[in-house]
Amino acid sequence: MNHQWMFGCRVARRRSTLGLVCTALVVVTVGVRAQQSLSLDEAVAIALQRNTTLTISAAKADAALAKASEQSAALLPSIKCSAGYQRLSEVDPFHVTVPFLPQPIVLAPVVLNNYTSRLWFQHPLFTGSRLQNSARAADNLARAAQFDYSRDRAEVALAVTAAYWMLYQATAAKRFIDENVVRLQAMESDTRNLLKAGFATRNDLLNVQVQLNAALLLQVDARNDVQLEMMQLNMLIGNESQTTLTLTSRPSPPAMEREGKPYRQEEEERNTRVLIARAFEARPDLLAAQSRIEAARATGRAAEGGWLPQVIVNGGLTYARPNPRYQPTRDEFKTTWDIGVQLQFDVWNGGATNHQIAQARAALAQAEAMYEQLKDYIALDVRRQQLAVKRAEEKVRVAALGIEQAEEHQRTMNDKYKQGMATSTELLDANVALLQAATNHNTALVEYELAQAKLRRAIGALNLP
Repeated sequence: MNHQWMFGCRVARRRSTLGLVCTALVVVTVGVRAQQSLSLDEAVAIALQRNTTLTISAAKADAALAKASEQSAALLPSIKCSAGYQRLSEVDPFHVTVPFLPQPIVLAPVVLNNYTSRLWFQHPLFTGSRLQNSARAADNLARAAQFDYSRDRAEVALAVTAAYWMLYQATAAKRFIDENVVRLQAMESDTRNLLKAGFATRNDLLNVQVQLNAALLLQVDARNDVQLEMMQLNMLIGNESQTTLTLTSRPSPPAMEREGKPYRQEEEERNTRVLIARAFEARPDLLAAQSRIEAARATGRAAEGGWLPQVIVNGGLTYARPNPRYQPTRDEFKTTWDIGVQLQFDVWNGGATNHQIAQARAALAQAEAMYEQLKDYIALDVRRQQLAVKRAEEKVRVAALGIEQAEEHQRTMNDKYKQGMATSTELLDANVALLQAATNHNTALVEYELAQAKLRRAIGALNLP
């Protein structure tokens, strides 16, 4: 009995150990899956594959393409077939009575079981170009849907780019605040030592502690900002919201080629016109508007074709028992064929054709007005984004100088404070200035990256994988 109990304890102990090992493996696996190193290009590529908005846009483009194929199919001959069986009620056969014959002569016997099969075709020879123009309109609408999909891809890429750099900015801001906390903690320790040596007052220590507590509060807010921005990026790329992202891309500072060069308005305006012309050629939303104009024109021509007649050729092959074309009726399968030409013309349809033409012209006028309006918006957008890039370049240059000065000033104040040659207020001000300078420089770099991305999107040159 004791041996059995001891064996059971060993088995239970082994099972417990195995369970702990499995649990640890699961925890480690979950931890690995919950972390991801991510570059900007990788984030954009993942979002373009998983984003639900793009799924909807792609489905719309596929539907428009299928509609265009359906319209084109109307230009081809249509071939149909049918088959059927019918049981008829009994009736007297068709016969004639001859006076000198005792029995009537049956001319057409009654066939109660009727079998019919028919294969026929129909092909429009002339429709007043209605079918051709309807197919052209559908093709242009399908092309517009494809351009809409390209526009949506660019918008998603820009949204992911903005979220990526906002997370980078929040992470860098948290790092600066953490460094400031470390500096303030070191300053608190130095102040305690100076207080013991008689080179600092109790008020100096309290002043440092107040600043340290404020920095700790900022640290909490910075940590929360990082989590929120990370959740936003995870949502855009289709990750779990709690996935920890490690950003591997870094903002590239602009080349300061403008510094020291005279400003030339003519050259800047020429560059702007080049960018606007490039946008007119590459912007997918403007290309979609052009396709919709062509679709409206084709729809108008199709409506005008309603004034013209239609010529349709049709024919068929009939295999039936009995075949009604064979007289007298025979209870056997017979094959016949037919072919002909049909002319159709709307003499009067209540003015429906005029109303269709008016609708098409109104739709064309609307499409053309929207196209011109979009061109004005694109020109303004390019100018605005170009100015934003220039402003961001200047902010990066100024912020880079500011951070160099703030670092040197903080180092000098820290050395003087340790020697008792500077007050705690002066050192605290230097720390605040350094924190602000680092934050400004990081913000300027992120703003420059976003301005560059928005300008590329404005001219239709946003790189997409």
